[in-house]
Amino acid sequence: MATDPKTAEPATASTAGVTFECREVSYSYLDRYPALDGVSLTVRPGERVALLGANGCGKSTLLKLLDGLVFPSSGAFTAFGQPVTEDTLEDEQFSQAFRSRVGFVFQNSDAQVFSPNVREEIAFGPLQLGLGADEASARVDEVIAMLGIEALADRAPFQLSGGQKKRVAIASVLVTNPEVLLFDEPTAALDPRSQYWLTDLIEQLGAAGKTIVHATHDLDVLSRIADRCVVFSEEHRIVAEGGPEEVLADRDLLLSVNLIHPGSRR
Repeated sequence: MATDPKTAEPATASTAGVTFECREVSYSYLDRYPALDGVSLTVRPGERVALLGANGCGKSTLLKLLDGLVFPSSGAFTAFGQPVTEDTLEDEQFSQAFRSRVGFVFQNSDAQVFSPNVREEIAFGPLQLGLGADEASARVDEVIAMLGIEALADRAPFQLSGGQKKRVAIASVLVTNPEVLLFDEPTAALDPRSQYWLTDLIEQLGAAGKTIVHATHDLDVLSRIADRCVVFSEEHRIVAEGGPEEVLADRDLLLSVNLIHPGSRR
């Protein structure tokens, strides 16, 4: 049975050595539509955490909060031991340090890939973080070679398939070499070959020591890409946590949060 976070022993460690900490975080869109309700979550360096739950449960909103794109209506969020708020992110030094350490790969690559061609797209992040043109160019060449997308380098975004756009979006994040990678439904709408490639890449990044948090519905790859699963209910709360095998074995839990249907063989 997966652990109920409300009955788990409370953490006693300080924020030192903690990558992310959310304490009783709530968030509502337009102050009317709840997305997160009293969510508490700690992510430590090198962890691979999967956020599980039905559509609309709050997974994507939590990723946006971890990336400093939205801010809690109530509760507190710290990253690397420092509070992350609208005020702290207005500080240029803090903002640049935070942005250089956290990378976000959106579910919809069209929302992320916008430059005239692939090479310029990948170079955008390093240049915004203040790297010189030569160093940025060297990093772009390195990540293009690492992901095997040399043939795409001079193409415009409209000339790319969905899987190719996903690779470019990932390249535009990896080129800044962030400590933390956030993935929103990374394998959604990809063909089987691209899904396999991306799952393998996430495995390699985790083995290299990256901290990875991703929202996913893909239960079949959990054991490869996650050490810990955090399960959301449709009421926007965390209702269970546990290892992949533990969570996947809890059929009642998966049914209750609408991750499987009654006729499923899982």
